[in-house]
Amino acid sequence: MTSTRGKNKKKPPFEPGLVPPPGALLVWRDSQHFDRWQDRPCVLCDQPTPMRSHVGEPVHKACAEDWIAANPVEARLGRFASDT
Repeated sequence: MTSTRGKNKKKPPFEPGLVPPPGALLVWRDSQHFDRWQDRPCVLCDQPTPMRSHVGEPVHKACAEDWIAANPVEARLGRFASDT
């Protein structure tokens, strides 16, 4: 009998294209969405935030959800407000 205890559990790969439908909430439980060392200005409202988007941009979760609701096509294509 083998034990699974102590074995490394790999996180599933992060897929940035998975965006909730407009009006739904983002799930930002993963630590990659939080910078515990530095607040930076949100790309949407310019207020400081420790939160980070799927590509590391500083953005409040609520600001990101509002942007997705206002720009559903761009969001589904994997784009974000500060993308050029």
